[in-house]
Amino acid sequence: MNDIITTSPDAAPAPAEKPAAYRVLARKYRPKDFSDLMVGQEPMVRTLTNAFETGRIAQAYMLTGVRGVGKTTTARILARALNYKTDEIDKPTIDLRTPGEHCQAIMEGRHVDVIEMDAASHTGIDDIREIIEQVRYRPVSARYKVYIIDEVHMLSTQAFNGLLKTLEEPPEHVKFIFATTEIRKVPITVLSRCQRFDLRRIAATDLVGLFSTILGKEGITAQAEALAMIARAAEGSARDGLSLLDQAIAHGGGIVEADAVRSMLGLADRARIVDLFGHVVRGDVKAALEEFAWQYEAGASPAVVLTDLADFTHLVTKLKFSAEAANDQSLSEVERVRGAEFSAAVAVSTLSRIWQMLLKGIPETENAARPAGAAEMVLIRLTHAAHLPSPEDAARRLLEMSGSDAGRPAPRGATPGNGGGNGTTSSVASQGQSSIQARAGEPVMPSRMTANGAAMLRAVPEAELPVQERGQVDIKPEPAPAEPVVPLRSVADLVDLCQKNRDILLKTLVRNFVRLVRLEPGRLELNIPDDAPKTLVTDLQRRLEEWTGIRWMVTVSREPGQPTMVETEAAAKEQRFNDARQDPDVAAILARFPGSKMVDVRIKVSEIELDETPEVAAVAESEEGDILPGDDIEH
Repeated sequence: MNDIITTSPDAAPAPAEKPAAYRVLARKYRPKDFSDLMVGQEPMVRTLTNAFETGRIAQAYMLTGVRGVGKTTTARILARALNYKTDEIDKPTIDLRTPGEHCQAIMEGRHVDVIEMDAASHTGIDDIREIIEQVRYRPVSARYKVYIIDEVHMLSTQAFNGLLKTLEEPPEHVKFIFATTEIRKVPITVLSRCQRFDLRRIAATDLVGLFSTILGKEGITAQAEALAMIARAAEGSARDGLSLLDQAIAHGGGIVEADAVRSMLGLADRARIVDLFGHVVRGDVKAALEEFAWQYEAGASPAVVLTDLADFTHLVTKLKFSAEAANDQSLSEVERVRGAEFSAAVAVSTLSRIWQMLLKGIPETENAARPAGAAEMVLIRLTHAAHLPSPEDAARRLLEMSGSDAGRPAPRGATPGNGGGNGTTSSVASQGQSSIQARAGEPVMPSRMTANGAAMLRAVPEAELPVQERGQVDIKPEPAPAEPVVPLRSVADLVDLCQKNRDILLKTLVRNFVRLVRLEPGRLELNIPDDAPKTLVTDLQRRLEEWTGIRWMVTVSREPGQPTMVETEAAAKEQRFNDARQDPDVAAILARFPGSKMVDVRIKVSEIELDETPEVAAVAESEEGDILPGDDIEH
């Protein structure tokens, strides 16, 4: 038989319990002692620990860092440590596991002896004058009277100046704790009177661990990928990360899932970003645009897509030089695996070019009237330039086309150029141009050289090209064929070898200090002055063995040897000046114009010499690029 509970009409209904007000995670899990601050702030905690144990407590502290790293919280914990008192302990300490008499009131910001002031709303000298008048009085109940001034950089110049004397010599019962996000706006006179602590950005790995601990206490399940997204979006700020985590819990109805977080933050799928990067480095414009369109339709912001693409480019570049970068817990498995694959396949020059173009393209997209169209144009530029040679490589290849293969016989079927050109030159130029354009994913334009040195291009239909020259370029670069080493006969050959291998420092040292005594294959004797670098001989021997592939013996001789290249050039220049001074015409000009002087002497090449050796002159002058056959030559 069921019990029936009745109430008298006069009985008042029992009042319903009012639910406790919800506290956001950033406030609920705010650190309360130094053990909680160990997340990312170990150097500061270690310094304060040693200072408190030895009694070397400063009169003022300056806490600086980006928003959300815990400046105000650290100031309260420091005030609590300065005024810590229990039945057993009555001295400043960093061991705050047991709450003391003043701890709760200090952490809640309501202790009478711990005065917190927001400098953003109290910027004038009158506010500082009030503090100066109050510091003379001893604390009411605590050990120290602590003034916490947040955003101290907002104080006026007069307020800073009024605080200087008190800050330098405060009463023994007063401590100052300042917090700021703009440390450069604080006068150096104030900084010199404070112990400064730079609170670092919290690493994404530490933030993921913090989120996991808090969600475990709250009894909420979350995907690791979702926590990694929130940690990246927080940018080193614990408060921003916890606020996003609060939002993600509400957005997902108590469950933190990657898709919900991605939708909430407007992010792109990291796996799809990796696919987009692959299309870019392969030069596949169509696939890159289709991938971007899919991500844009899924809700990703165009600027965010490019930013994530830049982040992955940075990751691939880091993995190329440091494999330990893959241990970051904020990375997904796709980013780790495929990032390592790309780091082994894509050249540093290509990654650097993509990075620079993205740095320029991201603000363009953010400020564009049509962000999606601007992002597509950035992707088109990226895919087009992914396999273009660097300016240095392009210049080197042009030099190789014009000179290094000049002595090789022309391949069968090569068409000789008109005028002064020959079949060899046109063949080399055609092969170099084909190589450059095939890497860029464009139709090959074979060239031939005309009499005046201009390149004539002939378009070839893409269907006639091999598969490798139709833009289908594999990620892994093919090794360049080994080039024959030119025999070394003089110091000039050594300088040319250094120039060819881009060792400008060794080239300069050889030109300035090497006096050649004897040079044979595998053996080099030289005389060097006392002021030459001590490592010149060993560096030269090591480089020669590396560049020529044979063993070299480089020794220092006591014989005087030949003059250095710099000495030879200086002597030749001086001789030209002496000869020019003895010329009657030059002497007459110098006499006619007082104060004039010779700055350079150039040797005039007669037209007869050009006619006698037309081919040699044409080759030498066209390689220089400044004189062509048929032009007037002035010296």
